[in-house]
Amino acid sequence: MSLPPLVEPAESLSVDEVRRYSRHLIIPDVAMSGQKRLKNAKVLVVGAGGLGSPALLYLAAAGVGTLGIVEFDTVDESNLQRQVIHGQSDIGRPKAESARDSIREINPYVNVVIHNVALSNDNVLQIFEQYDLIVDGTDNFATRYMVNDAAVLLHKPYVWGSIYRFDGQASVFWADHGPCYRCLYPEPPPPGMVPSCAEGGVLGVLCASIGSIQVTEAIKLLTGVGEPLLGNLMVYDALEMSYRKIRVRKDPQCAICGENPTVTGLIDYEDFCGAVSDEAAAAAVGSTITPLELKEWIDAGKSIDLIDVREPAEWEIVQIPGARLVPKGEILSGDALAGLAQDRQLVLYCKSGVRSAEALAAVKAAGFKDAVHVQGGVVSWVRQVDPSLPIY
Repeated sequence: MSLPPLVEPAESLSVDEVRRYSRHLIIPDVAMSGQKRLKNAKVLVVGAGGLGSPALLYLAAAGVGTLGIVEFDTVDESNLQRQVIHGQSDIGRPKAESARDSIREINPYVNVVIHNVALSNDNVLQIFEQYDLIVDGTDNFATRYMVNDAAVLLHKPYVWGSIYRFDGQASVFWADHGPCYRCLYPEPPPPGMVPSCAEGGVLGVLCASIGSIQVTEAIKLLTGVGEPLLGNLMVYDALEMSYRKIRVRKDPQCAICGENPTVTGLIDYEDFCGAVSDEAAAAAVGSTITPLELKEWIDAGKSIDLIDVREPAEWEIVQIPGARLVPKGEILSGDALAGLAQDRQLVLYCKSGVRSAEALAAVKAAGFKDAVHVQGGVVSWVRQVDPSLPIY
């Protein structure tokens, strides 16, 4: 559906701004009025990572007058494969500050507002209410549901995107005019079912593909041109180079924007989404060891069966010496249980401890009562035991 412009035009453009945005100004659908609306707009980008990087760069280049950045993380070398707003010299810097400096190089006429904090129930409403439009570049379900609920409560539209390996999705959610994120995904997936990009990986350029769609939708909403993705989910497959739209309707039973909402305020999103299942959390109690404890076991010659439950591609990057690879899926399906040692201490690990906790619950249920898993996984092993190994 077509929607009216989200913001009013600014009073004027300077001579320098006219020169800068001339290729916009000669587009009849944008013209002077549309560019003035962009100048007058206040857009918040949540996250300066994979999606936030191209979104911020193109929003700045387009002439959005005020850009807010919510980001509390620092630049890591592993970010540079896809987070193009940061550079080699930014490693170790706060991402929000690095992004601000890149934006200033792109367009000095943009006012950049930094929110160098973790978005939470305590600050999300206060931050969101300062902006006309939200662009969601988050990478975890708890924050996605919080962003959605805050936008619904404040009657604000937001542009959403999601990326994983070679696949991307994008949409516009605005409960006042159509569906919200909960209409599409009423419940988060079961813990451990959908790996994060840190666990499953992402093709770097996919961020640009989906981020550019998000910026296109933001510009359309701000200026009132075209038909936004409101009520539609855009699905992109980079391997097949295919785009398809799926109709998304407003759910009358939606928990927050339906006819009888049961969510009337912000909730505990970590509890709602759950990092691990209840079974995994219960299994890990009293059955978790630290990397340093594992090192002591190995040095003492303790009889253990050290199992890496990650995927083969991860195994090729780094592994704990003495381990053998048995992917989590083979354990959960039961196919690998017969091959686990019955006469040795079973020790499981993954990248960060989430998948190994899920595998731990499965092996305990299968009778391996003394099994344990390694807190923090191979990442913690590298940081605490052997920093010469790579971290991914």
